[in-house]
Amino acid sequence: MNVRHGTRTRHRRRSVHAEAVAPWLTLSVILLLWWAGAKALDWVSPDRQLIPVNAGVDRSVPKTVPVDRVPPEPSIAARRTGPTISPNTMVLGSDVADLRRRSLAIPVRGLDADDLVSSFHDARGSSRQHEAIDILAPRGTDVLAVEDGRIAKLFTSNAGGLTVYQFDQAEKYVYYYAHLDRYAPGVKEGQMVRRGEVLGAVGTTGNAPKDTPHLHFAIAKLDPDKRWWGGTALDPFLAWRDPSGEN
Repeated sequence: MNVRHGTRTRHRRRSVHAEAVAPWLTLSVILLLWWAGAKALDWVSPDRQLIPVNAGVDRSVPKTVPVDRVPPEPSIAARRTGPTISPNTMVLGSDVADLRRRSLAIPVRGLDADDLVSSFHDARGSSRQHEAIDILAPRGTDVLAVEDGRIAKLFTSNAGGLTVYQFDQAEKYVYYYAHLDRYAPGVKEGQMVRRGEVLGAVGTTGNAPKDTPHLHFAIAKLDPDKRWWGGTALDPFLAWRDPSGEN
């Protein structure tokens, strides 16, 4: 073969190869430049904040959370511990109805259901509810057992003053009488009492306002272990008055 002819053939093959590779090389350069530009824009974006390279693979973190991703402010009920439905609401259709069937006596002599004012949900301090009813009456007015049962505990506390805890006969509920001025003569723990029997007298012992004699009366459904100080609070007002206004 002619040397000059062989050289021309090799040059022709190299030219064809170069023509085939050139478009791919051009495209690669374009893609490389596009990627570099995109990364540069990402690093200077106003929604990003630079952090050191050695802080992790992701070198940027959002400064703000999009508005549509901010979780809603939790409701007051959701901030509370325990269930969002109050225990009183859960037992309203059963235990309160049971109490109404018992025809409990008004625990202060001379008053009837129309004299009662609901205060179960009233605030007491910054973190608790009243969970009782206050029945105002002159100092010394008789405090009466609301139904037959047993005196589980006579107790004196800074908050309640002179108090009586009474179980019903079946020991399903505990009735709490507080701020007594004094106990009735002969009243003692373990004593069986009858509906309407005098337990003590209206007063202002404990943290009651000294110029506002009243009976603080509460009802709780006892726990299985029947602790006199425990249980699930029920609204006493509902034992005598329907929330709709009908007795």
